[in-house]
Amino acid sequence: MKASAFVYPWDVVGDPDAARRIADLGVQQVTLASAYHSTRALTPRHPRHRIVTARHAAVLYPPDPGRWAGRPLRPYEQSWVDGADPYGEAAGALADAGLEVHSWVVLAHNSRMGDELPHTSVRNAYGDRYPWAPCIARPEVRSYVVDLAAEAAARPGTRGTELESCGWYGVTHLHAHDKIGGVPLGGAAQYLMSLCFCDSCRAGYASLGADPDELRQAVLRALRPVWSGQRAEHGRPSTGAEAPRRPAEEHEEAAQGGGDRAAEWAEVEKLLGADHAATFATWRDRVAAEIQRDAVAAVRDAADGAFRVLLHADPAPHRFGANVGVDPAGILSHADGVVLPCTGNDAARADVLTPFAPHATERTTLAANFTVVTGMGGSPATFESDATHAIGLGANEIRLYHAGLASDADLAAVRAALARLP
Repeated sequence: MKASAFVYPWDVVGDPDAARRIADLGVQQVTLASAYHSTRALTPRHPRHRIVTARHAAVLYPPDPGRWAGRPLRPYEQSWVDGADPYGEAAGALADAGLEVHSWVVLAHNSRMGDELPHTSVRNAYGDRYPWAPCIARPEVRSYVVDLAAEAAARPGTRGTELESCGWYGVTHLHAHDKIGGVPLGGAAQYLMSLCFCDSCRAGYASLGADPDELRQAVLRALRPVWSGQRAEHGRPSTGAEAPRRPAEEHEEAAQGGGDRAAEWAEVEKLLGADHAATFATWRDRVAAEIQRDAVAAVRDAADGAFRVLLHADPAPHRFGANVGVDPAGILSHADGVVLPCTGNDAARADVLTPFAPHATERTTLAANFTVVTGMGGSPATFESDATHAIGLGANEIRLYHAGLASDADLAAVRAALARLP
């Protein structure tokens, strides 16, 4: 069973033992960040530092000036890892340790872009903008995402890529000193709060014969019971949000990680009416499918030879965030596979994996992604049984989040479990 560990360049650059330590886990591959969002990350074994603060979304390699010249949307460069090309340096060290290197590319998630160019962001029904969420319906955002995918994915020495946030982003976002948990939002309410009413999306709704103002009013009416504290079904947390939310990386946002996907969408239809819900779904699904298809094609065009392209995904098209909602049959018709969030109980894994299995071929990758950091909600102690369950549901690869963040004890448990897996 092929396994890959997620890694940041700063886990490796400056630590001569890092690459060998990762290889000794028993993984065959690393998924190395080449374009990433802002974060504050622990580095428990690094000889030079313990905390790395990535202040804004950035690429971890030198971007091509010719590709981006004169364009208002372009990738930001980083300044928190030594060297001109941290990705390239880390990739070389990991390859020398015998590991296959694949890139990890975060696309439609960039708070600095939203701060500096507010018009690029998702705008909710109340007129609030989400700086962290570029609206993928905007032509300039779409062009930026597709070109970033091509450049950041097909780096020298890289044999494949995993595209994260290749679709809609929305209200859910682990934010500094976050204060939005006072009114719990279930899956349906999160969706309603994530519907975009920027100029591009309003034009899109109109192109389908809908009145954008009528749609906006329908969303506002549907959300009124949430703010008044009425406990409607759609206000129920989808994954236990009334309890303190566990710390986690943004791509594992708990509020979008579980819950009954079919019930969420049924509640959306109940709140908006079937016709309005269908209008939103038609527009958003079309936009997401187009940008995913174009991003995959751009990566293939940029890569030399065989190059695997996977998407971090969720089988419910209305879902948003790092694991973007997709149509399983549609995404597997042009991507080589998907990486699916499988931390949690057996039912949660079945809910994620089962919709993809009928559409997989012998060449399809269904990678089960497990958080193996105890402090971030992972369960290294049950990793072996959890992975075995995922394999029984059709998973043919394993992902470990995250080799650089985990404690020595967590890594020891993972190493032992991987040695016992087939």
